[in-house]
Amino acid sequence: MIDRSTLTATSGTEGAVTDSSTSTGAYRPGPLRDDQLIEKLARQDQEPLPERIVYADGWGAHGTFTVTNDITCYSCAGIFAEVGKTTPVVTRFSTIAGGQGATAAERDVLGFAVKFYTDEGNWDLVGNNTPVFFFRDPQKFPGFIHTQKRDPATGSRSATAIWDFWSRSPEAVHQITMLMSDRGRPPTVRHMNGYGSHTFSLLNADNERFWVKFHFKTLQGHAHRTEEEAGQRIGGTRVSPRRDLCRSIEQGDFPKWRLCIQVMPEADAEKPPYNPFDVTKVWPTADYPLIDVGVLELNRNPENEVAEIEQAAFSPSNIVPGIGFSPDRMLQARIFSYAAAHRYRLGDRYAELPVNAPKAAVEDGTEGAPTGNAVESPEPDAQGAPEGPVHAGGYRPQPLRISGGADCFGYRSSDRDIDGDYNQAGTLFRLMDADARERLMDTIAEAMRDVPADIVQRQVAHFHAADPDYGSGVATRLGLMADDPPKPQAAA
Repeated sequence: MIDRSTLTATSGTEGAVTDSSTSTGAYRPGPLRDDQLIEKLARQDQEPLPERIVYADGWGAHGTFTVTNDITCYSCAGIFAEVGKTTPVVTRFSTIAGGQGATAAERDVLGFAVKFYTDEGNWDLVGNNTPVFFFRDPQKFPGFIHTQKRDPATGSRSATAIWDFWSRSPEAVHQITMLMSDRGRPPTVRHMNGYGSHTFSLLNADNERFWVKFHFKTLQGHAHRTEEEAGQRIGGTRVSPRRDLCRSIEQGDFPKWRLCIQVMPEADAEKPPYNPFDVTKVWPTADYPLIDVGVLELNRNPENEVAEIEQAAFSPSNIVPGIGFSPDRMLQARIFSYAAAHRYRLGDRYAELPVNAPKAAVEDGTEGAPTGNAVESPEPDAQGAPEGPVHAGGYRPQPLRISGGADCFGYRSSDRDIDGDYNQAGTLFRLMDADARERLMDTIAEAMRDVPADIVQRQVAHFHAADPDYGSGVATRLGLMADDPPKPQAAA
């Protein structure tokens, strides 16, 4: 038996020399037969994981989800089968715009992803700390991400590029208002909400479909930092949210969130004055109240950050029976895009990594070596005699009703969305107290200080359309005449 206190080669054999390389003498070069040196160098060169395009800098923890309320009338998903049922989870929180090394103390939308290891397979709820997003059509996503990255000419992020994009996207004003408000500067992830953002669907045992929004409501209470406080924090440390989460768990102060849902009967999708599948919109709780489902608790820190958090691959495509998708265009694009990104970053067998592997048994119809030489698993022969895994039958999702000719339809190509792009942003502005509105407009004005005047005028028009006081407040701070603002562009 090999003594594991003795250094070995990667193959496990003893006798490996790991502190000096093979050479023809103390001061002479060596032959390329030193397989241990070559292996160590190759591992060093290829060890760092490729950086995520978005959500690059992240941290997380393990925990549990416990059902507190019966929602089986809405969903037959096993995770909700009975009150008291507990499911293990892993979470990852992250910056979106910044690359690795960015700080969450900077103003940014933050990622909020949860992987539930259910008895029926993995369910991933991959969202943000805001219930909406900047736009509703995936055609805009690559261009938006480019504006958030460093300008190749200067090596810095460009406020001009960011605001130019936003000012040409009227639907972004709702998310901008959230991002630039107090909620855009949470001091820790423990003091922020999480949202699935998109509209999903639930299916019950009677095959009835309901549209649903998922909300994680912090049980630690909300908090925010001022711009000055955030600057001081960034100057002292760039990992404050990561450190806070780790320390709170170490001390037994386990962070908790209340999982709630908003439920809309399938037939009701035609009733609201907004498109319920538009991710730039919220569903008013007065119309669709929050329903308690359970509690998410984080109670264990990772032992290996790379293996347990950075190799974690969350994707909206991971659903379980009783939970499904919706016609939301952004969601439909993410279903494809996330899995494709994981295959590029982690390899085509990323789902078999320990953090991504489901606790339930898996037979996905492929087999083969992790090199990608997968072949089709045997199918039943013509006489029906199974020679491999077969479909079990049972649960089948209800078909999603789709009709109409395929074309490049804009969301505002009809009068369906009579709420427009500004109604909810204006409502949000008016719900803030006077001091919060002042801080919001101060923050926006400072962020646009060096942006060209034509872009500023175009963006101020959107703020004015949401609420005249909103537009005039930002304009005044920027030294603009706000009495006769330009008319905003029509939404696409």
